[in-house]
Amino acid sequence: MTSLDTLTINSDRLRSDFDALAEIGKTRGGGISRLALSTADIEARSWFADRIEDAGLFLRDDDVGNVSGVLFSSQKNARTLLVGSHLDSVPNGGRYDGAVGVLAGLEVLRIVKEAGLELPVHLEVIDFTDEEGTWQSLFGSMGLVGHLSAAHFSDMIDDRGPFRAALKRAGIHPNDYLKARRDPATIAAYLELHIEQGRQLYDAAIDIGVVTRIIGRTTYQLTFLGEAGHSGTTRPENRRDALKGASDFILQAFDLVEAEFPLGTFNCGNINVLPGAYNIIPREARLTVECRHPDKARLRDLEAAIVRLAQDCASKHNLHLKTHHFVHMPAAEMDDSIINTIQEVCDKLHYSHVPMISYAGHDAQIMSTITPSGMIFIPVVEGISHNPKEYAEWDDVVKGANVLLHTVLAIALREGTPEQISYKRS
Repeated sequence: MTSLDTLTINSDRLRSDFDALAEIGKTRGGGISRLALSTADIEARSWFADRIEDAGLFLRDDDVGNVSGVLFSSQKNARTLLVGSHLDSVPNGGRYDGAVGVLAGLEVLRIVKEAGLELPVHLEVIDFTDEEGTWQSLFGSMGLVGHLSAAHFSDMIDDRGPFRAALKRAGIHPNDYLKARRDPATIAAYLELHIEQGRQLYDAAIDIGVVTRIIGRTTYQLTFLGEAGHSGTTRPENRRDALKGASDFILQAFDLVEAEFPLGTFNCGNINVLPGAYNIIPREARLTVECRHPDKARLRDLEAAIVRLAQDCASKHNLHLKTHHFVHMPAAEMDDSIINTIQEVCDKLHYSHVPMISYAGHDAQIMSTITPSGMIFIPVVEGISHNPKEYAEWDDVVKGANVLLHTVLAIALREGTPEQISYKRS
């Protein structure tokens, strides 16, 4: 009989899974392109499903395409402890982002099963659909918690026809999305292992980041409208240059966030200018901007300040402004008891750790709206992510997976009683 304290993940098997998965969607530079619902993503899902069945777990998929493996408890009325992340990627991204969390979750279930442990919870490892937002950011977790609506599939704002077609090619029927919703009462908790995607852990040589909060983010399309004219003959006082107004706004927005919202960030992702000729004053400049902040209330303040600034800049340059708010992900607090449990596990395993705010979005922030949730970060070399150069030392992956394993066991102990955790008779 194996002591719970001595259980460890199988590093060689986890590495074999990781290397095999990294071949699916592999790019020339050693990166990964597994865009959600693409051929490569569907191949990765199929590969994952095979690993689930090879492990003797129950294979499940839902009506938004989430794929999962379940190790059932024999306890009556047991709840489900979910672990996982995502297998989809950004274009030419890294091999570790998302994949580490899914594969480590699978390894946790295999270790528990092979040890013959009977837990008072069902364990479920899940691959969420389209975490990266190729079509709809955090789509799979939003479907599971019941946050999707018909608007996510409709053409009211954008042409969603290609999205609906991609879902159908993957065997997902858009009209059935409501069936994916889980009853929160059936879920005990959610845990996610992930690379940090920043360099705080790497720079400080710390083993584990214990996530306390996940950043909230909001996205606007801002359109500055002026008047086209000859770039040489129109007098300065008569120019209504949309790009000049937009540029003024962008520069001031960075200064505003730095001065008044020190935990916040601002980004302008693209600028589309019309008519787009070198000798014509721009009549239109359309921007996509994003704000992030770890505090819900401060995110709302930041959002309002950015819109006011855009209005002021439009007025200053004699322009009109159109605003369209199309993404809002609220900031999320991770569960205090899970945070404490992860820290206790790190201490028991003699791993250094530090509390952290995640400035990237994750499925955990959606799951936290219906169940206690927690995240475990591991270092990534030089903080590089969403890039073929993304790399984590394998020893750090193993440490993260072992923290995940023992956090799962600790939560299972809390869910039942010590007497309800036992070994199956051989």
